Amino acid sequence: QVQLVESGGGLVQPGGSLRLSCAASGFTFSRYTMSWYRQAPGKERELVASIGSAGESTNYADSVKGRFTVSRDNAKNTVYLQMNSLKPKDTAVYYCNARWLVSYWGQGTQVTVSS
Repeated sequence: QVQLVESGGGLVQPGGSLRLSCAASGFTFSRYTMSWYRQAPGKERELVASIGSAGESTNYADSVKGRFTVSRDNAKNTVYLQMNSLKPKDTAVYYCNARWLVSYWGQGTQVTVSS
């Protein structure tokens, strides 16, 4: 049974930091490109960051470059998103995605940036 379980979301003040985690199970994690997406109310889901199967390459949306860092630990079947200098516009539900021939999604975790 495939599972992607996100954690680490919450309420944070502007300028603060959060670290999201996504624990994977039920598939060969090390073969999959892992990505973080987000969806704000009334908006389409957008790609935030992705990382290659061995962590050899990363890609970021322009809006988060220099503030967010994606990483993975294949020994723990976990992908992370370190989010620094958070802004109110970063408020969204953040989703974990695994992609290699097929695509899997987590249930999402809410991130709210507000004073």
